[in-house]
Amino acid sequence: MKKLKITLACAGGMSSSMLCKKIITASEKKGYTGTECEAYSVHSLQSAAPGSDVILLGPQVGYMKDSIVKKYPDIPVEVIYMKDYGMMNGEKIFNDMAEKFGW
Repeated sequence: MKKLKITLACAGGMSSSMLCKKIITASEKKGYTGTECEAYSVHSLQSAAPGSDVILLGPQVGYMKDSIVKKYPDIPVEVIYMKDYGMMNGEKIFNDMAEKFGW
């Protein structure tokens, strides 16, 4: 299966790194090995975004989606639902993205 690169951007990157681990676990359950999910501050996307299959935005920076889409027109950008982010529901987040993008 394809190796995925998921970039998760939030205000600081700290709590999102825990969510990345849960997203990786969910991807492994679906047969994806070697999935990368890294959490960054939204202000660090310039170095992190290239090569990503998707950029996920934490709800606290969702208002920046339009400007990020303009900077990275070839990379899908999605805002994580507040409930899924708050509950660290990596499995639902991954499954929603897999369904949306046909992974």
